[in-house]
Amino acid sequence: MVNRFFAKEQAAIAQLENEAAAIAQSIEELKEEHSGEDGLLSEVLDEGKISKGAVSARLKAIKGDRDAVDERQVLTEYLALLDKETEANKQVKEAQKQLLETVAARYGVLNLAEIQSLVVDDKWLAHLAAAVQSEMDRVSQALAGRIKTLGDRYGVTLPQLVDEVAELSARVDQHLQRMGVRYDDRNK
Repeated sequence: MVNRFFAKEQAAIAQLENEAAAIAQSIEELKEEHSGEDGLLSEVLDEGKISKGAVSARLKAIKGDRDAVDERQVLTEYLALLDKETEANKQVKEAQKQLLETVAARYGVLNLAEIQSLVVDDKWLAHLAAAVQSEMDRVSQALAGRIKTLGDRYGVTLPQLVDEVAELSARVDQHLQRMGVRYDDRNK
């Protein structure tokens, strides 16, 4: 139902989720960049995690320290990213909640044609099309595998094999002659 009637809203939610993921990625990059032993975030790192409270406490602790300008800048940036992430996640949840409410309200006003279209076209026929495509892919792969096996098995033709046997026989005869074995002795 969402795909049919509320695709625009679903796309907006996906965009919000992408933005939240980008912020989370920025947080992770900042953390990795500055969380080493002597990193600017090492003071707030606790078992690989950095809490908002620890960042705020550290900012208060170094508030007037002139030697901690870089650390203050990184902590402030980290705190700002955490706030942006919280806000982005809040927007995603709110948009999802709103979409769910809108979908629930739409169920009550569906007419018979819309219900049939949702069930038959969007659910059953889509499932059948996916199953048929999957079966066609499976058969195609099986046929391609069989053709490759046959190609490998019969890739060398009989005339090529006869030529190879003749060449190898001639080499064996040469070796036997050098060893002193005559051709007639072999047949006995």
